Amino acid sequence: MRQSSYDTGAGEQEKALLVSLVTDHVRRSGADPQHSLEELASLAETAGVEVIDSIMQNLDVPDKRYFVGKGKAQEIREMAEETGAMTAIFDQELSGAQVRNLEEVLDMKIIDRTQLILDIFAGRAKTREGILQVELAQLSYLLPRLSGHGKNLSRLGGGIGTRGPGETKLETDRRHIRDRITELKRQLETVTAHRNLHRERRRKVGAVQVALVGYTNAGKSTLLRQLTDADVLAEDKLFATLDPTSRNLTLPSGKEIILTDTVGFIQNLPHDLVAAFRATLEEAAEADLLLHVVDASSPMRVRQQKVVDEVLQELGAGGKPMLIVYNKIDLSSETALSMLTGGQDTIRVNAFVEQDMSRLREAIEDRILGEVAEFRIPASRGDLAALAYRVGEVLGQETDEDWLLLTVRLNPADMEKSGRALEAFRASE
Repeated sequence: MRQSSYDTGAGEQEKALLVSLVTDHVRRSGADPQHSLEELASLAETAGVEVIDSIMQNLDVPDKRYFVGKGKAQEIREMAEETGAMTAIFDQELSGAQVRNLEEVLDMKIIDRTQLILDIFAGRAKTREGILQVELAQLSYLLPRLSGHGKNLSRLGGGIGTRGPGETKLETDRRHIRDRITELKRQLETVTAHRNLHRERRRKVGAVQVALVGYTNAGKSTLLRQLTDADVLAEDKLFATLDPTSRNLTLPSGKEIILTDTVGFIQNLPHDLVAAFRATLEEAAEADLLLHVVDASSPMRVRQQKVVDEVLQELGAGGKPMLIVYNKIDLSSETALSMLTGGQDTIRVNAFVEQDMSRLREAIEDRILGEVAEFRIPASRGDLAALAYRVGEVLGQETDEDWLLLTVRLNPADMEKSGRALEAFRASE
């Protein structure tokens, strides 16, 4: 059974130092190294690690042997000896050689950001599919780095970086790992086939699917629970939920749709993880509408939105209809709220206010079923009446002398594609 505790096995929290390298590339990109380091601390906290201190190094480019340079590595060792830290967590991805060299200098367990995220996922996966996907990502990450994780993999006890796929075999048996990767991919193909079958069934019965996407801890699971009364985990932690959850959502009109919560995104989301979870994340690509949940209270919300958009593009879901849901407005300052972008494709909510949830249900309905509009068409224009029937559902029809009054629930896609001729005849409110 996969080890589930996040402590060291001795009843004490694992103590760690956080290390970040700021290069010229990072500075030119406009990224905020301090925020990234704070996010790393949150990840460590999620993994059950006690963060003792953090260290930031400035270099033009990473040191090929020691990443932060040998001098800074010696400084980290001295700090570790003073504080009792036994683990160094790096905010960037390390090569196998860099891990090996840093282990020799520091005599500590070396974990990078990717391995930390994978470790959290290993502890959070509950379904068979999630467990398979995490193990595949871990093995894909570790295979090219085996020579650099000698001490890590032979250390006794528990803690981050030691959870998952048969650590004692990783050091010596590459063939075993490759065989296991092949087997995991085969099993995941079977799971994917079942998922595709369910998708096809939903299409045949005309089921409408809406997917919650967003940065981790933006409040997606809370929204799912508040909108559908779903019994799902919702914690103020990164990656509180990992496996996708789908529930029926009843819209104000009485129509039922499927609302799916997906795994949260994060900057520098491990590529192996995106690849392994592609089948799950493709729920977003298959959805009729995306609810992009944004933490309105986060000072990094613009960067977080960009990260989510980039991952959606990679998954082929970049062009999907989207409603941006600014969540946690109750935690946001007036200044922050004033800087939020507006428009018909955005809505601001507090997930714990039922009035806001009612507005969100209505907004979803407008985008799924289309808005209800009235048109006043000349009775002689049978072509326009026929067009109204093609671009939506005619809910009511009346005649007024030489005019035909139609009440239509418009299909957004069909209206955009073919219905512009009707706009001139839209009845004024």
